[in-house]
Amino acid sequence: METIVESQEKPLKEKQVEWKKRLRELHTKRNEARQENHKEVVEEDKRNKLPANWESRKRQAEWIIQDEAARKIAEEKGDDYERIKLLHIDATEAERIARKKKNKKNPDPGFSDYEQAAVRQYNRLVKNIKPNMESYEELKEKLGPAFYGDKNTILHGLHEDKKEAIDKMVDNLEKQIAKRERYSRRRMHNDDADIDYINERNAKFNEKLERFYGEYTRETKLNLERGTAI
Repeated sequence: METIVESQEKPLKEKQVEWKKRLRELHTKRNEARQENHKEVVEEDKRNKLPANWESRKRQAEWIIQDEAARKIAEEKGDDYERIKLLHIDATEAERIARKKKNKKNPDPGFSDYEQAAVRQYNRLVKNIKPNMESYEELKEKLGPAFYGDKNTILHGLHEDKKEAIDKMVDNLEKQIAKRERYSRRRMHNDDADIDYINERNAKFNEKLERFYGEYTRETKLNLERGTAI
């Protein structure tokens, strides 16, 4: 027969087994939590190193891909993609888009300074770029996280320019050089011209006055010089 001591030791051993089991489970959960915390810290550090506008750039790139895919499907079906898009836009949004497009149609303001001229030239070149979405997807899959890049990404050796792209760039540069050569060179100072200004800024201002109002004030100016003005 089982003694009283043995009957008391048996539940105690079962409790010890249960405690050890629970302890192992707690150790396992603690290790899992530690790994998850480390993973979150690494991900947060990666996000902090990304450019400030990385999220918006990513969303824009994804939107362009989706838009091009939807346009391709519509073209294959023979549908008008722009009309289909308008069917899914409410009147307020359509009015906002139309107003935005109207504001973009700004006539050529002419030359103001070299900085603005460079900006306009850049915008013209960007508008003429037609991205190859197939190559875009291939390169995105090949580079992985380095595709978007950050300040710690070393791009050297990851990408090789195609000969067609280099030829296109050279052709574009040659066109720009040829176009620039057709421009007249900057006017030099004319020593025989009348001095009617006190500094360079005043000279520019007088040139503008002459250009816009010269034909109306020429006679008055001649009378003042002759001393016959009333």
